[in-house]
Amino acid sequence: MSYTLRSAQAADWPAIADLLTRAELPLAGAQEHLRNFIIAEADGEVVGTAGIEAYGSAGLLRSLAVDPRQRGQGVGEALVNQVLAEAANDGITEVALLTTTAPDYFPRFGFEQVERSALPAQLTESAEFQGACPASAVAMLRQR
Repeated sequence: MSYTLRSAQAADWPAIADLLTRAELPLAGAQEHLRNFIIAEADGEVVGTAGIEAYGSAGLLRSLAVDPRQRGQGVGEALVNQVLAEAANDGITEVALLTTTAPDYFPRFGFEQVERSALPAQLTESAEFQGACPASAVAMLRQR
């Protein structure tokens, strides 16, 4: 499968929302941060997405989802690498995430499991911290 990565546009929201819903990921707060989302596109269809919510020098990696038909082909890895590179270019030095299903996936990108209390305080403004993600979610942090 051949795909391209590009910045998400407002017109991509319905496809992104569908992908997140099918992956059982929260929609809360995602659309408000769409300008910091990347999508993977194949044959005109959104097949993957990932985003960063920026809060000063801290960021929250969120909404990593790949269409089940496209998994195992490097799409997720490409999306994570791209959003992390763009976050670094924007001056974000700490990136955190919350996950209920993939804590073993993210160490390859430099993320380490931490207590929620160790995450940058400004991230508590995110919808994910205000209830969109369950308290049981694993907190992870990557520092540059």
